[in-house]
Amino acid sequence: MAGTSSGIVAGLTAAAVGTVGFLAYQASATVPPGLGGRPGASVSPSASTSKAPRDRRNPGALPSGSGKGERVVYSVDDDRVWLVDELGRVQRGFGVRPGTVDPPTGTYWVTSRSNAVTGTDGVPIEHVVRFTSVDGVVIGFSAAVAGSVTMAAEGVRTGGIRERREDGDAMWKFATIGVPVVVIR
Repeated sequence: MAGTSSGIVAGLTAAAVGTVGFLAYQASATVPPGLGGRPGASVSPSASTSKAPRDRRNPGALPSGSGKGERVVYSVDDDRVWLVDELGRVQRGFGVRPGTVDPPTGTYWVTSRSNAVTGTDGVPIEHVVRFTSVDGVVIGFSAAVAGSVTMAAEGVRTGGIRERREDGDAMWKFATIGVPVVVIR
């Protein structure tokens, strides 16, 4: 029986090491410019030319055609984000202030996160959730630590999509590595 227990423990340890290695690979994978998310990310050409239908009676409602299952939905035209659970229910929706570089429409995945860093605009930020890059500019959600919503200096290219701190807290809890991010018009 002791030999069987050792074999089970060794198998579980190997599985855990493999899982951690896979997650580390996902978090550190470099993404070619213009292609968002992890390898195999899809950028739908039809999504880039059309706007997801909106509910005119409820402008803050999740647009139809924004995907299925658990995901973060970001509308570049409406400067709005929705956190959607695995059953398709909106857990939270909120407005954001985008950076100067927008991501193309398509489906991406959360590739890395940082608890606290300094943004490209020099502002201390927290709860950074990154999902793509565009021409060398990293795109992700974050909240300014002091709550400031300053504009970047002229000519500075930024990909930070700024949230209020309470929205940043919700994003941080929801958008872990591998969660899909759907960018719509």
